[in-house]
Amino acid sequence: MSFVKKTPKAQRKTIRVRLGKILFDVCLAFLALTVVPVLIYAVTNPSTTPLLWIRWAENDKSDRYTRVIKNWVPVERISPHLIKAVITAEDQKFFQHNGFDWQAIESAIKVNLTSKRTIGASTISMQTSRNVFLWQGRNFLRKGLESYFTVLIENLWSKKRILEVYLNVIEWGKGVYGCEAASRYYFNRSVTTLSPVEAAWLAAILPSPRRWSIRRPQNHVVNRHARILNSMTHVRIPRLS
Repeated sequence: MSFVKKTPKAQRKTIRVRLGKILFDVCLAFLALTVVPVLIYAVTNPSTTPLLWIRWAENDKSDRYTRVIKNWVPVERISPHLIKAVITAEDQKFFQHNGFDWQAIESAIKVNLTSKRTIGASTISMQTSRNVFLWQGRNFLRKGLESYFTVLIENLWSKKRILEVYLNVIEWGKGVYGCEAASRYYFNRSVTTLSPVEAAWLAAILPSPRRWSIRRPQNHVVNRHARILNSMTHVRIPRLS
């Protein structure tokens, strides 16, 4: 049996082919691990999120910190006052943009570069991506993945679905997740019956629900509540059907 020794050029070609195959397999696996969960959650409610497990671990695996999303409420049954309050507070262009509010992003970059303040420009879609599929943090990897998942859900979910998932998974206090749990925790009533004033209080603490309080609201929370409540009358929500 004779062996033909490959030339350096042929060896380089073989290496390129192998590397190309490895890269293709990695890309295929990445797509499967990201697109498939997004497609599943388009029709099935997530039962847990990475944040629930992170908070549970941070708090010595305390039973007070649930790892399961309970009492899922369809968006049709969520108080329209809460929907309006959250849109007013977090993302007034939610129904117009494709996942990214570029004007808000540009403004945030300018403020962050020219002052000591640090502000964000996350839309409801971006927050949903982060809460359902990722972890908290400000590093470039997480931000890049957040943008990627935002593109996926904006193209594979409806705006109604994004809003429903967002309201049912976000953190609303220590160990409090989802609008139904928040409504019962703060007001002892179902989210279906929230008043405009109560809805505005829930929206007012969303930027920092573990530090900002409804029961003993700080001055900036009181002021934010008043602004949200006043602005809600000017926000128009399309029919969610």
